[in-house]
Amino acid sequence: MIEKLRSLNYVNDESFARNWALSRAQSHGYGPRRIEQELRNKGIVQSVIREVIRETLDQCDETTQAERLLAKQFHSENFREPRTLRRAVAFLQRRGYSSRVISDLLRISHEEE
Repeated sequence: MIEKLRSLNYVNDESFARNWALSRAQSHGYGPRRIEQELRNKGIVQSVIREVIRETLDQCDETTQAERLLAKQFHSENFREPRTLRRAVAFLQRRGYSSRVISDLLRISHEEE
């Protein structure tokens, strides 16, 4: 039965993973680490995950997405305040953004203020 569904392309891990990743990145603002974890939990093999993450990040710029999330969540809060900075870092980490993107983004925000 499963083989018949696969032959009709109803069961396709790669297609599912691609759609899932794109949806999570665009509508939920999730970063690559969070998407990778979710796909791994769904039983998608690592080689497919790597390919899908690479394709998804090509369509959704990680830094721009993180910047949009910060603006939406923190409006015009001052990132010079340690408490706000910690909250922003933790927020982006939970969303699955890399430490490089977080530090670059918050350093720029900090310098602009």
